[in-house]
Amino acid sequence: MRADLAAVPDYNIPAAAPDAVRLNSNESPLPPPPSVVEAVARAAVDGHRYPQWFSDTLVDRLASGLSVPAGRIAVGCGSTSLCRDLIQAFCGPGDEVLCAWRSFDAYPVFARVAGVRVCTVPLDAEHRHDLAAMLEAVTPATRVVFVCNPNNPTGTAVRRRELVDFLDRLPERILVVLDEAYREFVDDPDVPDGVALARERPNVAVIRTFSKAYGLAGVRVGYCVAAPAVVSAVHKVSVPFAVSGLAQAAALAALDCADEAPARSATVVRERRRLYARLVQGGHPATPSQANFVWLPLAERAVDFADFCARHNVLVRAFPGDGVRVTVGLPEENDAFLSAAAQYLAHVTAATRTG
Repeated sequence: MRADLAAVPDYNIPAAAPDAVRLNSNESPLPPPPSVVEAVARAAVDGHRYPQWFSDTLVDRLASGLSVPAGRIAVGCGSTSLCRDLIQAFCGPGDEVLCAWRSFDAYPVFARVAGVRVCTVPLDAEHRHDLAAMLEAVTPATRVVFVCNPNNPTGTAVRRRELVDFLDRLPERILVVLDEAYREFVDDPDVPDGVALARERPNVAVIRTFSKAYGLAGVRVGYCVAAPAVVSAVHKVSVPFAVSGLAQAAALAALDCADEAPARSATVVRERRRLYARLVQGGHPATPSQANFVWLPLAERAVDFADFCARHNVLVRAFPGDGVRVTVGLPEENDAFLSAAAQYLAHVTAATRTG
């Protein structure tokens, strides 16, 4: 094995008990619509045939819906694979990837796997991207900058004016990747639409996914909107036939019932607001979120809190030393988590008194 891979952390999600409340992976609490499931079943009949190499039919549908030319869209095996492809396409030996931290775990991992240096910039006091500090961290070696908006795992979002200012001041030779995996859950009108920015700026690429709002996390399909030259570069490094025929069929069927997506997202947003309000009322630190999860900046208590929840059959994602991310589930799942969280606070209070 390459010696440098020893420094790359393993990404493991523990196996869950069949009856566990799974709020640790940012999955949708709602299954795909029946028409999507039926489309996947029909596509399975052709499972012995290779799918379209570049998902041409899906690209055309996305292009029409987003009002961009088809040459500006690349489809991948989830938005995560497109992160990897963009790094491979634009970075070489001696180059550098810049991202906030804490942000999506995959950015530094993919950079290191590609043999590229990583520069991480701490989030600000409100757990948001510190774009001013990120500008100061740019060097001649910087080739790709990731801005996760809303940010995973904190759920915070960058507003329009500060993002446009950041883009204006960044050298045009640098590719800015706006990761909008959670775009459908945004209810703040001041959070910009990355696709509109990508239409105007050749150094901006936007990645989105069908995994979250469309409930297709297990199917794996996402897309990138960028300048034709960026899309062409992604095609050169992507894995052939990475997006299965079943995934393409599922995405097309999801677009057929896209009018249902806002209502599905609104259901999650309502529960997100309730979850956040209940946590704050209960005395827990929580960060306002624009995604399908809530962030608790518990610092050194993050692992202890997650372990306590697991003992109460609720799985949440701990980020050691930083905090805990809680995916918004069904109302009864969120209630189970809130019960565990309340018991944890009582446990800590009692331990403090006796200590």
